Amino acid sequence: MKEIRLGLDGMSFDDLAAIARDGACVQLTMKSEERIAEAQKLVKKWVQEGRVIYGITTGFGALSDVMISKTDICQLQKNILMSHAAGVGEPLDEETVRAIMALRIKDFARGNSGVRLETVQQLIALLNHGVYPVIPEKGSVGASGDLAPLAHLSLVLIGLGEAFFMGERIAGSVALKRSGLASLELEAGEGLALVNGTQVMTAIGGLAVYDADRLSKITDVAAAMTLEVLMGSGTEFDPMIHHLRPHPGQAVAADNMQRITQKSEIITSHKDCSRIQDAYTLRCSPQVHGASKDVINFVKGVVETEMNSSTNNPLIFPEKHMFLLGGNFHGQPVAIAMDSLCMAVSELANISERRIERLVNPQLSGLPAFLVRDGGLNSGFMIAQYTAASLVSENKILSHPACVDSIPTSANKEDHVSFGTISARKSRDILRNSEKVIAIELLCGAQALDLFTNMKPGKGTLAAYRFIREKVPHLDEDRVLSRDIEAIVQLIKSGKLLETVERTIGRLS
Repeated sequence: MKEIRLGLDGMSFDDLAAIARDGACVQLTMKSEERIAEAQKLVKKWVQEGRVIYGITTGFGALSDVMISKTDICQLQKNILMSHAAGVGEPLDEETVRAIMALRIKDFARGNSGVRLETVQQLIALLNHGVYPVIPEKGSVGASGDLAPLAHLSLVLIGLGEAFFMGERIAGSVALKRSGLASLELEAGEGLALVNGTQVMTAIGGLAVYDADRLSKITDVAAAMTLEVLMGSGTEFDPMIHHLRPHPGQAVAADNMQRITQKSEIITSHKDCSRIQDAYTLRCSPQVHGASKDVINFVKGVVETEMNSSTNNPLIFPEKHMFLLGGNFHGQPVAIAMDSLCMAVSELANISERRIERLVNPQLSGLPAFLVRDGGLNSGFMIAQYTAASLVSENKILSHPACVDSIPTSANKEDHVSFGTISARKSRDILRNSEKVIAIELLCGAQALDLFTNMKPGKGTLAAYRFIREKVPHLDEDRVLSRDIEAIVQLIKSGKLLETVERTIGRLS
């Protein structure tokens, strides 16, 4: 089993995906253990001195002016977890919960939260033993961190709440017992530290942008395949065009599609035809895909920074023997990035759906109606295009930004919130919708390519086509298409389709 060591910095998207999806285990670096211990010593010292420290010796939010006696400090930590566990809705899926746990550990690994090493090790043990707290997906406003969902996560540490263990939903206390772990009693400041942070929005958003990066490359493959079967030109990929408008993503998309269609006999066969130029969905595909790629890269930068940040309040600075109150828990950077991702991925699906329409419409394609023989008796890919239209329309609704909204909370003490977790959940849903749209375009493109029996497509197109045909046969007559769509979605999500193309033409950007 792969083990990933989490320390002060350096956590990557590959690390996040390995922990969330591949079951990689987690450990702290020695430097992190030392810093965590140093910060905790300071907290204990300050409590003994009777210092006034928000959330450690005081109440929370609008109750921050209420002093808590030393005898009640431990009860305060338990109370914050119970009172803040007010989430609702369906529980987050296992891979998302693993990602949240990993990022919560990563934040603590920086040594600025004041929690005990024992508490962090308990969270690591839950993750490594396969105990996944039940976390309702709704209830966070994305400022003061993801309070409600992180409270549900943390309840299991103290033997409360619920968890999934070995596929069964059970009480947190039972999950601890079955996995051989004992419940903790939290000490000063730990309850607040456990719920203060942006790890829920960052985990959901991190996995979404990781998948969006791959999907943008697969969209280049789908567009190249469609261009070939619609007898489009390869001229629009010429680097001289993109040199004159040097947006990075545009040049990358053009280069990808030029390499995918390299040595295409289909494109070469009609280079002297009478068509002047292609429709925008073909001719402008580098520009549209490229704009989305640039946004995806921006979002990756924001999320990677957030993954390697300290988002608690107060923040402990062990080397300076001090603490500061601030607002690193505010999710605005992630919120704006995730809303941007919503639009970027929606546009990949939007242009793909328009290419699907061109593929199935005989007046636009010159191909058999809905790409099937015996039209009338067979409907072919007619309703697959309906599905794509439905998904992109849903995406348009989901693309309305959440980050521009704000509702004051905590008696107006917390008077501006980010709604970053809503932004992240929207981006996840749009990503899933868009994977299905691109899958439909690939199915239609492969179906159309079956007609070109005497000419080979480009090297990358051919590799994708052959791999698709290993999983989904040609549609001779009507069958249940949802299974075919899901099969291609799985090829996209697993990364196997992209790997197949890249083995033939090199790495896509």
